[in-house]
This record gives sequence, structure tokens and C-alpha cells, in this order.
Amino acid sequence: MKLFKNVGVLAFAALAGFAHAEPAKVMIPAGAGGGWDGTGRLVFDVLNKSGVFTEGASFTNKGGAAGTLGLADFVKNKGQDNAVMITGVVMVGGIITSKSPVNLDMVTPLARLTYEYNVIAVPADSPIKNAQDFVKALKADPGAMAVGGGSAGGIDHITLALVAGVSGVPADKLNYVAYASGAEVATSLAGGKLKAAISGLSELKSQVDSGRLRVIAISSEKGRTGIASLKEQGIEVVTGNWRGIVGAPEMSEAGRKMWIDRFDRMAKTQEWRDGLAKTGLEDAYLGEGFAPFLKSENERWTRVLNALGLVKK
Repeated sequence: MKLFKNVGVLAFAALAGFAHAEPAKVMIPAGAGGGWDGTGRLVFDVLNKSGVFTEGASFTNKGGAAGTLGLADFVKNKGQDNAVMITGVVMVGGIITSKSPVNLDMVTPLARLTYEYNVIAVPADSPIKNAQDFVKALKADPGAMAVGGGSAGGIDHITLALVAGVSGVPADKLNYVAYASGAEVATSLAGGKLKAAISGLSELKSQVDSGRLRVIAISSEKGRTGIASLKEQGIEVVTGNWRGIVGAPEMSEAGRKMWIDRFDRMAKTQEWRDGLAKTGLEDAYLGEGFAPFLKSENERWTRVLNALGLVKK
């Protein structure tokens, strides 16, 4: 009996190892330097440094259309246990607003990874000093107030629409400029092409640290790292951006369990905590519960986006 049990363990280990003996193929459905890119590279750096997964990874960046262009390529990896993709609430919203023919029902949910609140930033020399100044400018002439962010229908766009909504500005009057990555947003804002931008703080951090940009509000319940929240400044909006990882369509059950086990172990390491602290991201780890969470997020944002009038007719 003991021999039989050992054989069973070895057989399972061999099956699990076979599922992921190859390097990972990681789709980043956005340009280099943005939040999805940073999250994906952080995860595989931590997996390697912690010894959880040391086989290596190759990264493909393909941005545009709230990540759905990258998703369309990714779903071609049917049945591949070594193929994974970074995703998040931006993609959920983009799929809903554009009525994309490819969606997250086609992939294999693995884990939610990080959470990040949005910030509103302006050029360092902007006359806009706080969230109330931002709202005043928006109400005075929404068309002249070019606000940049990620893909249309994503969390940046939604945050602007929510701020506009509680301030009495119709969503269809906003001048929202969509970019394929947070890095492009930061560069455009610092270069004077935008009046303001909404993005994750990690995506704007280098330009903020250099003094070219100034953050005026954060979308958390209470202020963080010296930044006053929208709510604290009289604007009743609280929202944020989670990011996660999914596997290829029809990934084997052994492959799915192996990846979740790896992420479970990664999330408990000091390397993961150090990486989050360095990037300013918050731990939002969720393994087996990610699939039902993803379903509930799709239902929630379908309601919100329809109410805001952002879904294509």
C-alpha cells in the first residue's frame, strides 16, 4: 500500500511538472511601461527570485482597445499550459463598452494579484491645485478639459465619468483621450498635450518623482501617502483598479492547479511583499476564488457602464 501511495504521488508530480516544464509565455495586453506590463514583470521576477518558478518567461506586449487586441491573440493559445495573460478591470470594462467578440469567458481564470487606486494628476505648473479646481474647470468647459487615461471604457475613463456625474457634467460632454499604456499618458501630460490625467500612481510615479507632474487626488476612501482622497475633498467617488492573471483557453486542470499553487506560494513570500512596496501596488491576492470574482465584476461593471451611457449601441 505504501509503495502504491508513493507511485501515486510521483505520478501526480510528474503530471504537474509536465504541464509547466517549459518557460511561461506571458501576454501583456498593453504597451511597455504601463501598469499591466509592470505587474506581469513583477510577478515573474518574484516567482524566479523566490524559487517558486524558475523556468523563465517570455513577454509579448500588444496594446490597444482596453487590452482586447492582446486578448484576441492570446485566445489562439488554446490548450497551452504555459501560456498566461495579465488582465484587469480595464479589460472587463473595455469588453463591455465595445461589445468585443473576444471576452474573458474564453480564458482560464487563475488569480487576482494587485489593486491600485486611481489618481488625478496635472502638470506641475497647472493652475489646478486640488480636486475642487479640477471639477470647476470640468464644469466650465468640459470640451476644453482634455483628460488622458487608459482605453475608453476602462477604469480611468469610468473614474472621470463618475467624477463628472456627481458634479453635474454629462459623460458625453467629456474630452477623454485614450492611450494604450500608462507610460504614454504620463509622457503626454508632462508634455502639455493634456490638462489632466487619471491613472494608477505607479504608472505616473517617475514623472511625479521628477517634479514634472503633481497629483491632486486619489480615488480611495481616505487619503494615502500624503494625497487627499476625492471623498475628503467633497467628491463622493471611490473606485480602483485590480489586476490579475489568466491562463489559455482549455488549459488542463493539472496546469490550472499548478499555476494557482505557484501563485498561492508566491503571495506568501517576502519577495512579493517587497515588490509591492517598491511599486506602490497593494496586495489583492485571490487564487481559487478569482473565477467567481471575475463573474461578479463583469455583472457589476455592466450595470455601471450602462448607467453612465458608455456602452456602444
